Parts: sequence; structure tokens; C-alpha cells
Amino acid sequence: MVEIATLVTFLVAAVASLFMAWAIGAGSSGSTPFAPAVGANAISVMRAGFFVGILGFAGAVLQGANVSETMGGDLIDGVTLSPSAATIALIIAAVLVAIGVFSGYPIATAFTATGAVIGAGLAMGGDPAWGTYTEIAAMWILTPFVGVFFAYVIARALRDEPVPERYVMIGLAGIVGLLVANIEFAVLGPPDGGASLAETAGGVLPVSRAVGIVLGTLGMILLWTVPTALAVRNDPERAQRRFLLVMGGLVAFSAGGSQVGLAIGPLIPLSDDVGLPLIALLLGGGVGLLIGSWTGAPRMIKAISQDYSSLGPRRSIAALIPSFAIAQAAVLFGIPVSFNEIIVSSIIGSGYAASGAGGGVSASKMAYTVLAWTLSLAGSILVAFTGYTAFAWLFL
Repeated sequence: MVEIATLVTFLVAAVASLFMAWAIGAGSSGSTPFAPAVGANAISVMRAGFFVGILGFAGAVLQGANVSETMGGDLIDGVTLSPSAATIALIIAAVLVAIGVFSGYPIATAFTATGAVIGAGLAMGGDPAWGTYTEIAAMWILTPFVGVFFAYVIARALRDEPVPERYVMIGLAGIVGLLVANIEFAVLGPPDGGASLAETAGGVLPVSRAVGIVLGTLGMILLWTVPTALAVRNDPERAQRRFLLVMGGLVAFSAGGSQVGLAIGPLIPLSDDVGLPLIALLLGGGVGLLIGSWTGAPRMIKAISQDYSSLGPRRSIAALIPSFAIAQAAVLFGIPVSFNEIIVSSIIGSGYAASGAGGGVSASKMAYTVLAWTLSLAGSILVAFTGYTAFAWLFL
């Protein structure tokens, strides 16, 4: 029998978690993926908002477990977040995110949520999880460089004359097919993990597992390259817009898988007390993302698409492909990552390929954004540590 106090604590934390999921869906992870397609007139604003909500929900349910488990149990060593600590961490993170949403300050959800959990855990007497912090720091530091580099390379390939654009498009489709074949889905794996489409093919085809994985990967590559080759031969511009639309869908799906854990991860210690499985939390977080996307994303998509319209389809494709790859890497390793950081770095890379000067991105604005990200992490750690310490002194 679940105690009333435990249930009330869980419900309070769940409300804060739902608000964070809504803010994530209404913010960059809900609006950015399809903004390039809207800017290129490949899809309307309302349809984009509808599809980004559906795809974000699917990503949350099918790929959200890894990041959620990191947020719920791997950020602090020596202790498990108590119900009160998890609740305080979620409330503080939600309040800070709300300040950013309603005031216009670029408070990064990933940095804020991670810092709040760390601060509350340290206040409980836990030890820093230096191994996990090293992995997270490596991802956060490498993301801008990886995003800039690959977006630049792709954008240059789409602009240079020696290789016709149609061949570059077919090659990019093959790369995306390779990535899709090897990303993990929870429904394809064992109860405690996931499996990729290629791994699934390796287990069902009447060949050895290694050969089956190779065949499954090749099949997915062909599934992407052949339609792309036919499309670019018939109508290159239309094929480009469709490719952009598909990439927006993949990025929206990846956003759901990588971002839902920021909202529901701290609930995992509480869910054990009330008997809720992780899939129930993922469904709840996915619904929050869905509602946020449907209620808040269309307005943001319309605003952001005006910026993306100046990029053009080529630069937008160049930005979305590395964004998809980086987000999937974060999902695979269970690392909470800022979606803003992923997208912005990729846009800068494609911008340098076009103009050699950052694509019109203001250096001072970027410095301000990086400062805001840093302060989001440090501030959330401090506020959560202070908040839980005060709570423990007053009530425990």
C-alpha cells in the first residue's frame, strides 16, 4: 500500500516534470526540427507543429530510457535521490526553465535539469559521479566542434561544382540510411535494453548474425538511396525539399528521445516507491512533449522559420544531418545534451560554408548564449544545493 505522503510527493514532482516536458516541446526541441522545412515552403506551420508533436512523442517512448536512467541514477554516487530531493530538483529546474521561457533568457534545459539533480544529490551527502561527468563534459565540449565541422563539410559538398549536387544528395541519403539502420529502439531489444534495425535483421535472417547485420544495414541504405536517386532525376528541387522534410522528422524524433529524460529522469527514484514502470513515465513525458509541441511550437516554428528561410534548403540539410547524428549519439550513451547547442553549432558550420563568416551569426550573441548555458548549469547546482539544504534543516 502506497503511503499518502509518498503519493502526494510523487504527484507534486510529476506536475513539475510535466511542465518541463511541456516547455521542452514548446521550445527548441519542438520548434527547431521543422523550421527549415517551413522556411523552404516544404510544409505549413500547423502541419509542422502536428508532426513534430507526434514524432517527439514516438522518440520519447522508443528512445527515452537511456537519458532518463542517467538523470535518475547516474549523476550522483553513494546515495539515491530521496523523494523530497527529487521533487526539489524538479521544481527548481522547472522554475528556472519557466523564467527562461517567459522572460526570453536562453536558459538551457539540459544544463538546468542536470545541475539541479547534481545540486540536490550533493546536498544529500552524495559524492560527485566523476565518470559520468567526464562523459557528459566530453559530449558538451565536442558537440560544437563536431556540429560545425560536419555541417561545413556537407554544405561545401552541396555547393561545389566538381561533384554534381544530385550525386551528393544520393550519398547523403546513404549516410542517413546507415545511421537509421544502427540507431537503437527500445521495442526491438530485450527488456533491459534496445536493439537496432540492423541487429534485428541479424537475428531473423537465415545467415550468421554478423552477415545479417551487414545485410540489414545495406538494405536500409538502399531503401534511402534508391528513392532519392529517382527523385533527384525527376525533380531535383522537389527532391531537395522532401529530403529536408524527412530530416526534420528524424531530428524531431531524436529530440523526443534525447530530451524527455530531462523531464522524467528525476522521477525514476520516486516511481519505484509508487510502483510505476519506466514505460509509464516515458508515456507521460511523451504526452507532455506532445502537448507542448501542439500548443507552443507552431508560434515558435513560424518565428524561427524566418531565420531558416535565409539559410536555404542546402544549408538547412547540412545543419540537420549532423544534428540528427549527434542527438542519436547522446541517446545511445544516455547523455543529457542541449538541443540548442546541437542545432546552433550545425547552423554555424553550414553558415561558414556559405559565407565564410559564420553565416551571419553574431559573435557577441554566441558568447552571450554560451555564458547563459554556463550560468544555467552553475546556478541550478547552487540553487538546488541551497534549496535542499534549507528543506532538510527545516523539516528533516
